[in-house]
Amino acid sequence: MSYLTKIIGTKIEEVNQMQDIAVTATEPISLQRLVADGFHIIAEIKRASPSKGVIRAELDVAERAQVYERAGATMISVLTDTTYFNGSFDDLRQVADAVDIPVLCKDFIIDERQLDRAKAAGASAALLIVAALHPTRLHALKQHARLIGLDVLVEVHDEAELQTALELEDVLIGINNRNLKTFDVSLETSIELMKRYPNVAFVSESGVSTGEAASRLRDAGAKAILVGEALMRQDDPTALIEELKTCSLKYVD
Repeated sequence: MSYLTKIIGTKIEEVNQMQDIAVTATEPISLQRLVADGFHIIAEIKRASPSKGVIRAELDVAERAQVYERAGATMISVLTDTTYFNGSFDDLRQVADAVDIPVLCKDFIIDERQLDRAKAAGASAALLIVAALHPTRLHALKQHARLIGLDVLVEVHDEAELQTALELEDVLIGINNRNLKTFDVSLETSIELMKRYPNVAFVSESGVSTGEAASRLRDAGAKAILVGEALMRQDDPTALIEELKTCSLKYVD
């Protein structure tokens, strides 16, 4: 059984226990406009992962988010899955309350109730994973997100998924360098797709820990990179964020 299949099975069980909640709709931000100029860092709060186990056990998420913001991150991503990533919507709420920059709810979203909880916790945007959703559900979740005031980052892993994402129109697309079936990572996943689609704005996700890697992705066409584990392993991630933003080579992993 792949990691993705296992996680989605658990997520279905979790969602079936969720009650409907009321949320106040607002005008959504535009992630595409957010990354239109320059090169951006989406810094992630990631306590653990299925492949790496616990990354940082003790963590003040609000304090870490403020460090990310001061260091120049454009947006903060927060893992809200509890079972596999030790995250929570409470983490998301604490981060959203602590910073002024947009916050992304990163989860395996399959139902509108998850989007409602992300909105209620203060998220500005939410991740939708093409590999986890039938195209009809992908469209419906995008529409619901926009209706309540969330933009979406739509994640793909290959060209077929990218074609599905492009049908949504006016969404920012992330390329995950991590294979969700095996959790293996390769930057070439992003580089090859970005070179074939030079007119699409992309976020490259996973596997970035040095300025050299950031430079390769920027030069291939990435408008932003999403970085989690490498930042979370730093006691003070400021220097690494600065290196990644400038694509310099100061940092040694």
